[in-house]
This record gives sequence, structure tokens and C-alpha cells, in this order.
Amino acid sequence: MLAIFVSACVAAYESIQRLLGPEELTHLWALALAGAVGFLGNELAAQVRLRAGRRLASPALVADGNHARVDGFVSLGVVASAGAVATTPRLPTR
Repeated sequence: MLAIFVSACVAAYESIQRLLGPEELTHLWALALAGAVGFLGNELAAQVRLRAGRRLASPALVADGNHARVDGFVSLGVVASAGAVATTPRLPTR
């Protein structure tokens, strides 16, 4: 529980830092690639769990497979976000 709290505090601190002092984003291709790999991994896990859950008549395993599939959709959101940021015109800096 302490690790989760510390992680949340670090995320909050970094979020505030980025709001107060935004930086130019770089390596968007790596972000998109990570999202694509995340989608493929989650989709593979979803298919395995859903197939096994149906074969074993396990509602918990089917639910876990559906959860993995939704996680995959979140990863596709990361790919879309990287694309949106890459195509957004930059504001001139002062």
C-alpha cells in the first residue's frame, strides 16, 4: 500500500511540474510502438483467457479475458494520442 501511495505522489508531482513548465515532446514513435506492442500483448492474453474460460466454463477467466481486451483498447488510445500529438501544430516559443 505504501508503494502505491508513493507512486501516486510521484505521478502527482510530475503532473504539476509538466503543467507549470511544459516541455517539447520527443520520441513519439517510441510511445506509439509501445502502445502497439501493449495492444498486441493484451489481445493475445485476452484470446487465451477467453478461450480457456469458455472451455472450462469459468466466468472469472472470461472476465479476466475481457479485462485484458479493454486494456488493449487503452493501449490503442496511447497510439492514437501519440499520433494526435505528432500532428498538432506547435505554438511558437517565446
